[in-house]
Amino acid sequence: MSEHVLEVIQLKKVYGIHTSSEFEALHDIDFICDQGEFICIMGPSGSGKSTFINNISTIDNPTSGKVYIQGREIRTMSSNEIGQFRYDNLGFIFQDFNLLDSHTIYENIAMPLSLKKVKPKIINDKIQQLSKRLNIDTLLKKYPHECSGGQRQRAAICRALINNPKIIIADEPTGNLDSVNSNELLKILQQLNKENSVTIIMVSHDPLIASYSSRLIYIKDGRIEQTLERKDLTQEDYFQQIVEINSSESRAALQQ
Repeated sequence: MSEHVLEVIQLKKVYGIHTSSEFEALHDIDFICDQGEFICIMGPSGSGKSTFINNISTIDNPTSGKVYIQGREIRTMSSNEIGQFRYDNLGFIFQDFNLLDSHTIYENIAMPLSLKKVKPKIINDKIQQLSKRLNIDTLLKKYPHECSGGQRQRAAICRALINNPKIIIADEPTGNLDSVNSNELLKILQQLNKENSVTIIMVSHDPLIASYSSRLIYIKDGRIEQTLERKDLTQEDYFQQIVEINSSESRAALQQ
């Protein structure tokens, strides 16, 4: 299993087991991600995108199946082991920020390293460098409620990157950013992916955002419906193919 940064075998997620509202959100999904891939997950609303990304990243527990990250099966880990594993390997970027309102932007960004008891000077140097890169270095003493949505998202992005994670899990990371900041963020993620071999798994509904990836996974009704690899395509050609996949699915939905 160790040659793959992530391997999913027969992943199933069922909600409301043994009740009248039992619902199978994911159906026996098999999925492999190698180190250094930049994968975008797309699909219609309610298709299982967020459920899938939560179940492959230790946020939620699958009903059945196996999930290996860095060669370790996460369902066999204790809660303490999973917590440590997250800090050592994963960075999370979410649309709703998940910042602590009682902490400054600086303290929020520092949290992953503070929990690992990294020296304050090292933490400060990393925060200064990253915050300048994302243009929030003047906001470090402010609290989240004093910042705009875009500023809070960039703070959340800084927090995700501060620990130099091997894998970045991003769920609609540009949802609260304008086009300029969205483009900047995607270029940063692309640079991390190409220069540092950081693996990125990102959910997005936007074909333009998805066109920064190297592989597209299209999920529908809890199953992987299509896979598209960029390979030697230009970003524009890749974008057009992504648009076509989404348009075809939309037309099929209208005909049902």
